[in-house]
Formats: sequence, structure tokens, C-alpha cells
Amino acid sequence: MGAGLRALLSHWRRNPWQCVTLVAGLALATALWSGVQAINAEARASYDQAADVVTGAGLGQLTRADGADLSVAEYVALRRLGWQVSPVLEGRLTRDSGDLRLLGIEPLTLPAQTVEAAGAGGLFDDEEQEGLVGGGDVVVANPEDAALLEGLNVTVRTDAARAPGTVLADIATAARLLDAQDRITRLLVAEAQPKGIGSLPDAYRIATPAPQTDVARLTASFHLNLTAFGLLSFAVGIFIVYGAVGLAFEQRRAMFRTLRALGMPLNRLLVLLALELGSFALLAGALGVGLGYVIAAALLPDVAATLRGLYGAQITGQLQLRPVWWLSGLGMALAGTAVAGTAALIKLARMPLLSFNHPRAMRMQADRAARWMALAAAGLFAVGAALALLGQGLLAGFALLACLLIGAAFCLPLVLSAILRLAGRGARGPLTEWFWADSRQQLPGLSMALMALLLAMAANIGVSTMVSSFRLTFTGYLDQRLSSELYLRAATAQQAAEVTAFLDDRGVTVLPIVSQDLRIGGLPAEVFGIRDHATYRENWPLLEAVPGVWDQLAAGDGALINEQLARRGGLAPGDRLETGERVLGVYGDYGNPAGQVIIALAVFEARYPGIEPRQFGLRTEDPGAVAEALRERFSLDGDALINQADLKAFSLSVFERTFAVTTALNVLTLSVAGLALLIGLLTLASLRLPQLAPVWALGLTRRHLAVLELLRALALAVLTAVLAVPLGLALAWVLLAVVNVEAFGWRLPMFLFPLDYLRLGVLTLLAAFLAALWPAVRLARTPPDRLLRVFSNER
Repeated sequence: MGAGLRALLSHWRRNPWQCVTLVAGLALATALWSGVQAINAEARASYDQAADVVTGAGLGQLTRADGADLSVAEYVALRRLGWQVSPVLEGRLTRDSGDLRLLGIEPLTLPAQTVEAAGAGGLFDDEEQEGLVGGGDVVVANPEDAALLEGLNVTVRTDAARAPGTVLADIATAARLLDAQDRITRLLVAEAQPKGIGSLPDAYRIATPAPQTDVARLTASFHLNLTAFGLLSFAVGIFIVYGAVGLAFEQRRAMFRTLRALGMPLNRLLVLLALELGSFALLAGALGVGLGYVIAAALLPDVAATLRGLYGAQITGQLQLRPVWWLSGLGMALAGTAVAGTAALIKLARMPLLSFNHPRAMRMQADRAARWMALAAAGLFAVGAALALLGQGLLAGFALLACLLIGAAFCLPLVLSAILRLAGRGARGPLTEWFWADSRQQLPGLSMALMALLLAMAANIGVSTMVSSFRLTFTGYLDQRLSSELYLRAATAQQAAEVTAFLDDRGVTVLPIVSQDLRIGGLPAEVFGIRDHATYRENWPLLEAVPGVWDQLAAGDGALINEQLARRGGLAPGDRLETGERVLGVYGDYGNPAGQVIIALAVFEARYPGIEPRQFGLRTEDPGAVAEALRERFSLDGDALINQADLKAFSLSVFERTFAVTTALNVLTLSVAGLALLIGLLTLASLRLPQLAPVWALGLTRRHLAVLELLRALALAVLTAVLAVPLGLALAWVLLAVVNVEAFGWRLPMFLFPLDYLRLGVLTLLAAFLAALWPAVRLARTPPDRLLRVFSNER
């Protein structure tokens, strides 16, 4: 057993580049997967912590049936009835630099399971509890929020693990800061209640929190997108591993034959190879998890900004080594190695004792394998077509993407072989004919690297097309939606009234922006009230509407809804909302995952009489003078008055950061594919000598052969790049027409960007040139005696 293992490992000592191929490919694949999973795990942990803060670790919530706040007297009465409840006061703490969610609790009466959850990221930890109970106005906040709490006469205790934007305090401190004396938002109900307690009065109800928070549901599509791109990057890396394992098998075919002839049982040889691959998987997996941590740490700030800007979700900026993602990374490394090595182990199990790895035989076997892969690709394309016609949901969209990409990759060897055969038929002269024939013979050894290059380039084309199409659409959308020259936010209702009167006297058109949160279809939504004005009639991005839509809206005869709500509820103009309004039209609302309803301002004021507008859009021909007058008259804060250009710039910055992660993953994927090509060429370099030595002996110089090798790599890269363009465009269509609709609720038009594709093609050729340069240089410097030794060996 030991002698056999030493014999197997001796191959890697003689071929260190193949060892690097295997470890580097698997480590990079694991790194990209682990990095994405680390980001997702950190975000979900923040959602869970925020949910624990808001809902009390999944406990029942006791509120008034009429929706009004509870009073301290009601809380005391329920406690006297025997109900084990704990008060919670929640509100928005408005500061000059932003708002915070303030949560007031009563630590001494919190239910036991909430206290037990503290050690696992629950409502608070023991140190926080001690600070809250120990007297004084103590608040617990993320370090990022500490500056917002200055000047409130409180002691701030920072906790980096707490989600940004949420502050924890004793309920008395919270009542003082929110100016909400004798008010309780809800009561947490302990699971264990004493026997014989009084019945709950009819004025109250107990609601059980949903198992998944609104934020978690809204962001699920974003994290699924990240996971899909991580899986794509992992698949590209596995192609490298598959190629390295397959080539190592072909190179060691003679060694396997010798070991079998010396008496080693086949089962023992298979076990040794499996142990060898498992050792490589654990080593590469550990390296990949470490690299994944570095990648996640670099990308987490952009992810946090995206989730905050797009979904309003707050996640911590700190990355923790959570078992859920590093174990996932190791598991994927082992699974990927098993997938890549299974084919080689099956070949070994079926290999006759007397078996030779003649290049021509390998070529014929590769042709048979290519035909089987083409049949599998046809099956995948059929499944993809069925999914496109009949499938529903985001998973069906990603399954369609998988069928499209894997099917195209399976077709690549057969398509390239056919193209090279046609080129050989049109060749003039023996050297050109040999060049194309030899290229076909080398195709099996490079097919996996070329598949990885095809997938990486197609992913870059598809994602860049999606992002660029989104950018064009989003820019036009902002020009339509942000049509007011200035946007004003008043600090109080009184200031809002004074500002409105001030602006009316100067002939400035004031458009109130007033909204109320509600739930439609079980998900959060917003209802807006707007004033009938040409600003909306001329600029609002309606996708479909009934005739006379704006006149009917102004008369209060219906509502407009955004595309997300329309797709989610299957609504169209003429249908009825569950709130009772008739749908008058559907408008584009890019960048917003939540549903939105627009009704006339008069209808809104009648329905929600307690809500007074504090935000306004201002239409004026001289925004600079109006802004200066407002700041001088009312001493407005810096962010209380924003001009249109600044708001557009902020929205576009959120957009750019939204796709920064996918762009980075695409760049990394293309880099991995370039590395796959480099390692594949280096690995094949030693195998090429038996084919090159006769040509050298016929008179071609080593430098000439090196140039031909370089041209061969570039020709294969060009063919792959050309084939990647239609695949990338098909990928972009699926992303825009299927995945994007299911994930975010809106559909975007598709635009083409030929210059971007040309630029990507040039980069791909440059990567192929650099990958082929080193093996070509090594060939040009190969000593003549090494080429001569080829003829002394029986081949």
C-alpha cells in the first residue's frame, strides 16, 4: 500500500505544474464560492439579529385590536391578570444626519427564551443587560451610529456585532428620547404562561411573527443572485480541476498498468487515488476558504451599501468566521473534486491491463466523448426550452441559465472540432494542413480550459449587457421621476406649513410627497398621495394605462401601481386592488423591490388624516436662488434641501455599488479561466514533444514551432470568443426577461453594446496570448537532445 502511494505521488513531484493546476483551480473555485457564502451568511445573521430586536426572538406579540398603542396602565392590568408579558417601545429617532430605529425594552421582565437567545445574537448580551439595568441612560448601538447619538445626554455603549441603524435602550430612556411617555408599542408574550390566568380581553390580540422577516424575503432574490454567480465561478474552477485530473490520468496510464501487472488489486488502486484526491481537496479547500475570507472582506462594504440603499436592510460591516460558510466551502471542495475525479476513476476501473495512451487513440476516444456530450447538450437545451415556456419562479430561471450554459459548454468540443476539420480541408501546403490537424489532436487536452473560457466570457457579456441596459434604462427613469428642481424635507409639520406659505408667496410650485406604509399580498408596500400637476402627467413613466388615466386619478376614481406590485399580484389596468381601488395604470419603478400605490392627494388626506406632508418637490426656474432663500430664512440643514443633480448622483452611486459585486465576480471568473488556459498549456507542453519532434526533425526550427504553438492557442481563443458572443447575449436575455422579473419584479429592455464586446474580446485574446507565451518560450528553449530522445523511446 505504501509503495503504491509513493509511486502515485512521484508523478506530482515530476510534474509540479499539474499539482499547482489541481490545487490552484480548486482553491480559486472554493474561494469564490466561500466568499459569496460568507457575505450571504453575514447578511442573514444581521437580518436575524434585527428580527430578534424587533420581534423579541420570535415571541408572540400582544397589541390592541384597533391598532392603537398600549398604555402603561394596560400593561399593569395584564400583569395583574397573570399574563407574563414584557413591554417594548419602538420608534424613529430623527437626527440631523439620519434616522435611527430606537427600541426600548424592560430587561427584568423579558421572557426567558429571549434572554437565552442573547448568547446567539439575540436581543442583547449579558453586558448590555447589566448596563441597561444598572441605572443611568445607557443605549447600545453599532459604532457607526455612535456619532448620531451625541448631544442626547446618554451613555453610548458600542457593539460592532449589532446591526447598524438600530439602537437598544431601557424603555424609560427610550420614552424620554422619543417623547413617548405612557406609551407602549407592543408586549412580548412568554411561551410559558402560569395556569389559571385570566382570559385575554377582547380589546387585545396576539400575533405570532412570521418565520421570515420582510427584509429577509425582499433580499432573498439578491442573495440568490450572488449564490448563482458564486456557483458559476465554482463551475469554471471545477473545469480546471477536471482537466488536471484527466490529464494526470492519461499521463499515469503506464504507471497504472505497471502497478496492476505487479499485483496491486484494482480496488486498492482506486482507494489510493481517492485518498490522493481527497487530500488535495482538503488542502485546496482550506486555501480556498482563506482566500474566500479575503474576497468577502473586500466585497462586504459594497454589499452592505447595496442592501442599505436598495432594500433598506442594515448589515454589519464586520466579517465573522461562521461555520455555515467555511464548512460549506470545504464541502464544495470535496464535492467538486469528487465530480472531477469520478470520470477518471471510472476510466481506471474499465481500463484493460494492457492499455496504451497513443495520441491517435486518445483523439478517437475524445471524438466519441464529444458526441455523447453533444447529445447531453441537446437534452439540456430541450429541458431549458421547457423551462422557458412552462417554468415559474426564480429557481426555474436559474435552472434555465444552467441548462443554457452547461449545454453550450458541452457542445464546444464538437463545434471546435468541426471548425478545425473544415479549416484543415481548406489548407494549402503540408505545414498548414499539419497545423490544423495537430490542433484537432490537442483539443481534448485543452477542451476543459476552453469550456471555462467560454463560460467566463459569456458570463461577462451577459452580465455587462444586463448592467449596461439597466444603466441606460435607470438613467432615463431618473430623468422622468426626479423632475422637480429641488427636494425639501421639513423638520416638523409647523416648519412644513411655514415653508409652503413662504414658497407660495414667491410663485414656486410645491408638490407634496406624502406616504403611508401598508401590506398588500402579505408583503410591505407604500401608498403615496400626489397632487394633480403637469409634472406627473408629462414625466411619469407609465407602462400601460386606461384612457384618461390622469383625469380619473385626479377625480379619485382609482390608483396607479408600480410594475413590481402588478407582476406580484397579476394585476393589470381595470383590475381591483385588495384595498378597493381600481387599477388605472402601471408604471416602471426600477430599483425598488417593494410594491407601491399612488392615489390622489385628496383621497390620501381623507384616508390618513393624521399624516401631514413634510417632504416636497419644488418646481422653479431659478433653483439656486430659491435654495439660498430657503436656507437663509429657515436655517435648513445640509440634507434638508437637495437639488435634482445631487439626488440623481446619489441614486446612480447606489446603482453602481449594487452591481459592483457581480462585476468583481465576473472579473475573477475571467481571471480563473485565463489561469485555466495557462495551466492547461503548461501541462500539455511535455506531452507535445512526441508530436513536435518529427516536425522539428523535418526542418522546422524550435522558434518556428513556438510561434505555431502561440498561433494555435490564439486561434482556439478567437473561435471560443466568437462562440461566446451569442451565448452571452442569450444569457443576457434570460437575465433581463426571466431572472430579473422573478427576482425584482420589473423587466428591462435589452440593448446591445458592440464596443464593449470588442473590448472584452481583445482582453480575452490578451489573456490567451499571455497564457500561451510561457509554454511557447519554453518550447523555443528546449534543448535539441531532449527532442532527439523522443526517437529513442518506443511510442
